[in-house]
Amino acid sequence: MKTRHLYLILAVLFIASCSDDFVDVDPQFTNSADFFNSEEDYQNALIGAYDLLQTTYINVMLGEIASDNTLSGGESATDVIGIQEIDEMMHTPMNQQLRDIWGWMYAGVNRTNFIMQNENNFEFEGRANVIAQTRFLRAYYYFELVKFFGDVPLIRDRVVEFGDERDIPKAPKEDVYALMEEDLIWAADNLPLQQSQVGRVTKGAAQALLGKVYLYQEKFTEAAGALQEVIDSGVYDLLDDYSTMFENDNENNIESVFEVQYTDEEGAGFGCLQCSEGNIAVGFNGIRNYNGPFFDSGFSFNVPTQDVVDAFEEGDNRLETAILDIEALAEETGATYDIGYKHTGYYNRKYIARQGDANIGDANLTNPNNYRSIRYADVLLMAAEALASAEVGNDSQALIYLNLVRERAFGNSDNNLSVGGIGLRNAIQQERRVELVGEGHRFFDLVRTERAASEIDGFQSGKHEVFPIPLIEIELAGNQWEQNPGY
Repeated sequence: MKTRHLYLILAVLFIASCSDDFVDVDPQFTNSADFFNSEEDYQNALIGAYDLLQTTYINVMLGEIASDNTLSGGESATDVIGIQEIDEMMHTPMNQQLRDIWGWMYAGVNRTNFIMQNENNFEFEGRANVIAQTRFLRAYYYFELVKFFGDVPLIRDRVVEFGDERDIPKAPKEDVYALMEEDLIWAADNLPLQQSQVGRVTKGAAQALLGKVYLYQEKFTEAAGALQEVIDSGVYDLLDDYSTMFENDNENNIESVFEVQYTDEEGAGFGCLQCSEGNIAVGFNGIRNYNGPFFDSGFSFNVPTQDVVDAFEEGDNRLETAILDIEALAEETGATYDIGYKHTGYYNRKYIARQGDANIGDANLTNPNNYRSIRYADVLLMAAEALASAEVGNDSQALIYLNLVRERAFGNSDNNLSVGGIGLRNAIQQERRVELVGEGHRFFDLVRTERAASEIDGFQSGKHEVFPIPLIEIELAGNQWEQNPGY
């Protein structure tokens, strides 16, 4: 069983409720006189801030389902209707899954702001490390909010209680990005290359996320610089054997820049999914009513398309690790399974349940498989993209990073590319698709490179680049926030 490193539900500090509030913080601890009087208080609050990372399982799923990589799946057209709507590009401001993202990410922001509001209450050795981790997490949560919703309310260094949202305007995403940059630069300057506790944020994680934040704003020179620092650190490398990348016994490996830590040590129910310590996406992605070797059953959501399977070149060893051909497995082993809604014959093998992984409660809600949020391969491909931009124009170095990823994929250099200009930029995006399929990046890659309308059925330019702000949140804020265009 995996050691539980970080993410405890701190009932004494934060209530992990299923409330409908804009934010979710127990007000009894908003007075700094009641808390932050010792290093232990800061460390406990920091654990509470990490805890909301576990809810990003739905962000990852929807980053695939909204794209051309996967279909909604599930049992039927009404199984988790919000997921079905997003797959069909028919989502509305009443979508429950989007409301979950909004509420959970702002709960994460509020927990980080609780620490920042009181950052100077008590001096102790290592305080800068704690604050740096906090600022990384705030940037992480805000990045998710901007990716999904664009312009969002911006709060810094103070706790928001229910009702306060009426006095908080929606900020341009450029302002939110500016805070992310500020937080991540400070974090990178104050974090060590390696932490004593596995799973905590490091200098490389802050630099990598900063590079990604720059890339999403098309600040290519800045992105190339931040990502190059990660590469030059010497801390990370490509894992030799890609087939072991997503196994539970190979978490936090040399390719891992940042992982969301999960455990099977606490159960949860469908009435409070954010209470689970497990990676819920794994159960949702699993094979419906499966009976056979290697894997466990699940709910057959997020099923890969034939199009993404065909995107892999012949000889690409990543295919079998990324995509499970359930029909071939059944023919080979005699395994049985039920056909779910929008069945394609494929499953997201990176994040489906392996036999024996989850041992407590409902195995579909307590899978301990970590989410590999930032991998070194992603860093190399982001660096290649920034370098190959017209702004930077360093195609030769971009090719080196691109081909490093390809050499691992094919096991040799016979498939290395030698292209430049737009051909190189297209090749990098193609490589991102096959390298990172199933990891939640595809929709946002298509949007930021302005290719979504040509690749995603039903995508409407000027509307679907972002998702609708949940209507109840607009109403709770006194209808001061404008809804995103088209919704």
